Amino acid sequence: MPVTTTIRVRYAETDQMNVVYYANYLVWFEIGRVEFLRTLGYAYSQLEQEHKLILPVVEANCRYRHPARYDDEILIETRPVLLRGAVLKFAYRILRKEPGGAGPRLLAEGETVHVVCNEHMQKCPLPHDYEAAIRAAMQEN
Repeated sequence: MPVTTTIRVRYAETDQMNVVYYANYLVWFEIGRVEFLRTLGYAYSQLEQEHKLILPVVEANCRYRHPARYDDEILIETRPVLLRGAVLKFAYRILRKEPGGAGPRLLAEGETVHVVCNEHMQKCPLPHDYEAAIRAAMQEN
């Protein structure tokens, strides 16, 4: 059950060769995570404001397959793959919509690992409703 978010590559995200700068893929992963939570009925800001919890990234990786370029229409597929205690892992696929009805082309794939923490950076469990919703989404995979 990946959640798919569509964006268009902005000029500011590219380098002199008109290719997306590699670190922007991590920004797109964040967009995917935020939209994933939103599809479950939760805003990331709600987790921070109501529960005083954050999800810092403790590990990130990305495998680049093909370049994205200015004005490409990009699909960000996001899905949770692990929830164990205070540790949460997401997997991502970045795809480009291809013209002429061809299927999307895989540009990159990666993962991020997060630890649920309070404002003092101490590990905490996710609130039960978040955990239940994420686990249910994982069952749909």
